[in-house]
Amino acid sequence: MTAMDPSMNPGIEGQIREWRTYLLRRRTIQRVDVDELEDHLRTQMSELGAAGLSEDESFLVAIKRMGGINDLSREFARERSARLWKQLVLAGDTVRERSREWYVELATMTLIAVAAALVFKLPAVFGVNPFGESESANVDSDASFYLHNAALLVLPFLLGFLAWRRKLAPRTVAILVVPFLIAAVLVNAYPLEHEGDTEVLVAINLPILLWLVAGVAYLGGDWRTAAPRMDFVRFTGEWVIYYALVAFGGGVLTAMTLGVFHAIGIDAEPFAAAWVLPCGAVGAVIVVAWLVEAKQSVVENMAPVLTAVFSPLFALMLLAAIGGMVVTGNSIHADRDVLILFDILLVLVVGLVLYSISARDSSAGPGLLDAVQLVLVASALVIDAMALLAMLSRINDFGWTPNRTAGLGLNVVLLGNLVWTAWLLFGFLRRRRAFAELERWQTVYAPAYAVWAAVVVIVVPPLFGFD
Repeated sequence: MTAMDPSMNPGIEGQIREWRTYLLRRRTIQRVDVDELEDHLRTQMSELGAAGLSEDESFLVAIKRMGGINDLSREFARERSARLWKQLVLAGDTVRERSREWYVELATMTLIAVAAALVFKLPAVFGVNPFGESESANVDSDASFYLHNAALLVLPFLLGFLAWRRKLAPRTVAILVVPFLIAAVLVNAYPLEHEGDTEVLVAINLPILLWLVAGVAYLGGDWRTAAPRMDFVRFTGEWVIYYALVAFGGGVLTAMTLGVFHAIGIDAEPFAAAWVLPCGAVGAVIVVAWLVEAKQSVVENMAPVLTAVFSPLFALMLLAAIGGMVVTGNSIHADRDVLILFDILLVLVVGLVLYSISARDSSAGPGLLDAVQLVLVASALVIDAMALLAMLSRINDFGWTPNRTAGLGLNVVLLGNLVWTAWLLFGFLRRRRAFAELERWQTVYAPAYAVWAAVVVIVVPPLFGFD
């Protein structure tokens, strides 16, 4: 990528970064192509500036001369139509030349993944091993150790991989390490009761918090602007899809391997439980991050299909649930397991909406799927409001607990997002608001999830005596 021209102000550099991001989202254009286009753009801007145009005018005229972004994307797509199926091949020459750089990248990723797996198993050297047939005298204590520290043993390696990919400055990396160190000290200093509510809440929310911290490394340290944040949303959605596929494939392979060894009289289950499954799950965190970076086109072509299928299905399911409540006169039962189920459902809905927004072409006008999204969000709003009422009723009857506090806070955070998302979607469908406002709102609101996760990890345990 071309270095920043010191003569250009930060505003223009920000516009160029957004232009690059927009181009890179058209996966038919590779990063090397974007670098070359940026060189042409800057050359034209310099020539126009020398002719007396302002920086803003130079940028707009240069973009216009280079042609429309969509036309450019379609041109690349026509020229390289054979790429799509080859992207399913790990190292197709059309997608990425088998160069020294590629092998260095592959080797680095492999080393980081192996290191993460080994560090995850390192506590076994000291007798901490809850996997498989543990020889430890205190299995409960071992399980608690991993509940507290699993994210702290794995996600620093993801942070390191992303920092290496983005060539982050050592100072930026050092700043990002600080939250990991603080979390490590707190969760291990807290006397969390084994299998208590606060221990489970920490185990759920700490990975979310640290994932979002690692996301700053993915953004290259540029977490203040909206476009890179939406890229991280897209990365997260694609990572989840890839990880699910890898986990499914790994599970099938492990089951078949165990079957083969069983057929020849060898019991490989203890080894698989103690080493293959935990190490594979940990190493896959890094491998999948690399796959998403290297093979984004495959998932991005799937994303519109996935959202087009699941958005209507989720909307129908929520409408059916609301209709059932109206017909029967029954509301959401204030039962703990039921409220947890609805919280999970609302998180899935918000995640689906967020991923749909990230995968959508922001330049396109409103369509049928946008109307479906509005129905989905509105239905989720109704469910969220009813869940909140049920939760408040339960708190009124039985008092505050760690789970109820965390659940209530999560519902309030989700409600805030859903309300404004519905309003913006409604305005977009009426052509009174731009889709960019909806994207911007999601990226602006994203830190709210990190803040609440931090509250649950840091404040809730001592507030309830670590029970």
